[in-house]
Amino acid sequence: MAGVRRAKAIPTIYDVASRAGVSIASVSRVLNGQGSPKAETRKKVLRAVRALSFVPDGAARALSNNLKEVVAVVFRRGGEVAFEDEEESLLFLDVINRGIEIAAQRRGFDVLISSVGTNDENVPARLAAIAGKADGLILHDQMLSEPEIARLADVVPIVTLAGRPTPKSINVRCDNGSGIRALIHHLVIEHGYRNIAYLSGGADSPDNLARARVFETEAFAAGAQIQVGPAWQGDYSAVGGANVIASLLDSGRDLPRAIVCANDQTALGAMHALARRGIKVPDDVAVTGFDDVPVARHLHPPLTTVRQPIKELGVTAFDVLYSRMGTAGGQHEVVLPVQLIIRESCGCSHRPVVGPSRAPVASSET
Repeated sequence: MAGVRRAKAIPTIYDVASRAGVSIASVSRVLNGQGSPKAETRKKVLRAVRALSFVPDGAARALSNNLKEVVAVVFRRGGEVAFEDEEESLLFLDVINRGIEIAAQRRGFDVLISSVGTNDENVPARLAAIAGKADGLILHDQMLSEPEIARLADVVPIVTLAGRPTPKSINVRCDNGSGIRALIHHLVIEHGYRNIAYLSGGADSPDNLARARVFETEAFAAGAQIQVGPAWQGDYSAVGGANVIASLLDSGRDLPRAIVCANDQTALGAMHALARRGIKVPDDVAVTGFDDVPVARHLHPPLTTVRQPIKELGVTAFDVLYSRMGTAGGQHEVVLPVQLIIRESCGCSHRPVVGPSRAPVASSET
């Protein structure tokens, strides 16, 4: 794979703007026939376009660079499914994929969605075969090591979600740290909960590991007792969250006053398991999530969570992948902001709540 030649660098609208000495907005207005750009501005832009051999039309660009106009999106399939339609719903992935699709359609690209199993053998070969059908890859989960990503990136550009940036790939993620810090501040400082736990997600997930690290640091600094470790190991699924709670209760363990779940699916399962044992949320145990998937506001009680701009994650993933097609270098990580969404599962009443000034702005929503 390493011997495959990369396509010639494609001039972008940024290059045109730089060469013409005008703003990107001015270039866009000239190329799209919008507004009333000055004659001198129009002349500069068109001169730069000719000098750079810039091709603004997506189809023409694809033909000139032998693009297939296909982007492949790959996710990792889980194993056990105990909640009805859990595998089919894939709440978080669905919304991201919708964002990818929207961005791809704007550029005239098709989206090829595929998957690899958690226990599949020879995943690199499987992804290499998928890469051969596309102009770039978007990987939902951490499926490859850094050397494996480097080898595959010599064939097509790669964007990871919930991964780590590498010299050969771009990672797009949300700000895990500020989201967890806002949650800890709200639970420990504002509610006064002194005993809290982190119900984790996938053991090898960079996002989960980042959230766990910030949870421990912030909760300890706030003076709370924390519960973490193997007994609290989930897998981002509702059944995983439910199994953790059931196992803890079966072993006679005392539950903490609040449980911070790695994502909303885990929180859904935890709340389900607590309700089956007659434990009330939030009266007995407060529960929070992370993501703000559409169903979160319809749970009983509605879920306090950290909202990620999920669809924007998908749009951004495609846009940065597209910018890498035929070019090298540039940024290696894009971090999107998050927002604390306060509902009722944390113990707040159904009324507007203002978050602490040092944390992301909080809002109340049903």
